[in-house]
Amino acid sequence: MKFLDQAKIYTRSGHGGPGSVSFRREAHVPFGGPDGGNGGRGGDVIAQAVNGLNTLIDYRYQQHFKASSGRPGAGRDRSGASGDDVVLRLPVGTQILSDDQHTVLADLTFEGQEIILAKGGTGGKGNAFFKSSTNRAPRKSQPGEPGQEMWVWLRLKLIADAGLLGLPNAGKSTFLSAVSAARPKIADYPFTTLHPNLGVVGVDAKEFVMADIPGVIEGAHQGAGLGHRFLGHVERCRVLLHLVDATSEDPVEAWKILRRELVEYGGGLSDKPEIVGLTKLDATPEDYAEEVATALRAAGTETVLSLSSVTGAGVTQMLRCLIGIIEDAVAEENRPEEEEPWSP
Repeated sequence: MKFLDQAKIYTRSGHGGPGSVSFRREAHVPFGGPDGGNGGRGGDVIAQAVNGLNTLIDYRYQQHFKASSGRPGAGRDRSGASGDDVVLRLPVGTQILSDDQHTVLADLTFEGQEIILAKGGTGGKGNAFFKSSTNRAPRKSQPGEPGQEMWVWLRLKLIADAGLLGLPNAGKSTFLSAVSAARPKIADYPFTTLHPNLGVVGVDAKEFVMADIPGVIEGAHQGAGLGHRFLGHVERCRVLLHLVDATSEDPVEAWKILRRELVEYGGGLSDKPEIVGLTKLDATPEDYAEEVATALRAAGTETVLSLSSVTGAGVTQMLRCLIGIIEDAVAEENRPEEEEPWSP
């Protein structure tokens, strides 16, 4: 299935049905009185987060979603039927933005979450509603309220515990394939990964989800390479794993390039906990990785670990470090807020 993380759609809720003007007609009852029923409610457009989806490809080929309108009221106090709702089934992690692509209307972060994106119009009142002691035969009714219509953007941000970052050919896909059942494309040329991949990683009987995104190069915030559009998929991660190719010409500069791109992107990525992993340990001379790690620490990194996805050296230690940070973050998120002491 093709990956698509952004789509623009048109939504319109149903119009409310008009109320009816009617009078009771029955033999030997000359003044039966008003019996016009109310119009039906228009259908809503509902966004629902469902499990098992990780792409918005369904919204590339169908872009218009219109709920049905309510039926008109009728005589004998019969109310019109309500219109049918339209349900947009979206992957967990989807954001719904207004047409300006900046205002967030909804953020679907857990399975089963529902929001009414466009509320259907209320049905109009029939003339029976307006009957009173002073107006025994009203001849007025209400039209139904119009539905709401708008263009919105759907933007998918995958939900993962850890995010893989790095320049092209840093070994991200190789690492993900070594620690999970994911099978991303691996080749010896830049930008082999063209869309994000998710993998479930296990260590010490514990599991977490890891996201691998396409490589980021210098100038990505200005549209170079694949740009930094895919960085949105690691915004929700609790920890970032920045892989640096130890066999590159200047590993320290490679780390600095990505750090600059994270700052330019914003979204709080540069403030997230970060682990730097020196990859391709099997292809470097002995003690070389430790020299590079020392240089990285001097440049400002806090945690630097060396590993080889091919031989497995250092991989388990890296995963244990990641799961430790993730568990601490989860505990912090679930910690109840301390109430301020009451004072008279």
